[in-house]
Amino acid sequence: MRIDIISSLPSLFESFFASSILNRAIVNKIVKIKIHDLRDYSENKHKKIDDYSYGGEAGMVLKIEPIAKCIQNLKKKRKYDTIIYMTPDGDILNQKKCNELSQKKNIIILCGRYKGVDQRVRDLFIDQEISIGNYVLSGGEIPAAALCDSIIRLIPGVMNNESSALFDSFQDDLIAPPIYTRPENWNGNKVPYVLLSGNSKKIKEWNEEQSRKLTKKKIKIIK
Repeated sequence: MRIDIISSLPSLFESFFASSILNRAIVNKIVKIKIHDLRDYSENKHKKIDDYSYGGEAGMVLKIEPIAKCIQNLKKKRKYDTIIYMTPDGDILNQKKCNELSQKKNIIILCGRYKGVDQRVRDLFIDQEISIGNYVLSGGEIPAAALCDSIIRLIPGVMNNESSALFDSFQDDLIAPPIYTRPENWNGNKVPYVLLSGNSKKIKEWNEEQSRKLTKKKIKIIK
């Protein structure tokens, strides 16, 4: 998989992709991440990429020219499966979407900044608009990083135990059950006996029951 990220603050991604399983995926050439500095595509001598909005609304808006130039240059080199804009008013990211995107080969992610991007960018170039929640951040870099993490970890070969991701919360629309590790008894707080029993059938039943209880309690829905 290749992910091209367009950002006005590319340095925000440096440490994020330099460690953990994401870095291992990059080093092992399972995924390629390319960060594009939007200012490199500005034809303004001061590398200006934003301007005031028409209509007098407060705040600056990312201009269409540098974004269009960057996307068009990328599309000349390869075919992209989808172009995503990270925005608070997009579709809320969920596990189903992560699973879907993890199957793609080439993705472009555009990070907003200031008040957002010129609407014509969204109309002409964007295939999907994704949000990580109903709140506003200073820019799309953190949401883009969250999106990358959520899909890269699903790619075969990225995690040491590939089956682990299959049992994450929300893979089956349920929250994952409680998990425990050593010691078995910590200050009188004990690990549930069933998990120590070695009875795989009983453990599976307990996990399923706990998942449904947690889902009903925390999400108020159960399928």
